[in-house]
Parts: sequence; C-alpha cells; structure tokens
Amino acid sequence: MDTATYTVIYELAEEGGYYAHIPALEVTTEGETLEEAKEMARDAIESTLACLKELDLPFPQEVASERVGAGA
Repeated sequence: MDTATYTVIYELAEEGGYYAHIPALEVTTEGETLEEAKEMARDAIESTLACLKELDLPFPQEVASERVGAGA
C-alpha cells in the first residue's frame, strides 16, 4: 500500500474517552483511552485509504493546520 500521513486531532469526549478527528479524510473515530483512540485513528486511515485504492480514487491531500492565539 502507498504511504500517506495525515493530521489527527484528539479531543476529550464529554462522556469519557477520546475522539480522533482526521480532517483531510473527513473521518472521526473514538477510543476509551488516548492509546485506543490512536489505534482507531490508524485503523480508520488505513481502511479509508484501502477503499480509495480499491475504487482507484486518489488519496486526499493533507490539510494545513496552525495554532492561533486570541486574547481573552
């Protein structure tokens, strides 16, 4: 399989656990622990790319990200 790297954003879920957002793929998954959320993110990326490859579709390009501060 081709190799691709994507940004994953982890967020605490209100009900416990973590969400893992992969913006470039428009995918969100979750795990009970941060480690599990990381594993689920990797699985989601691999599954999505495998489906795209099977359908002979291009892999999405990574999105740009930056941290922006704001005064309170």
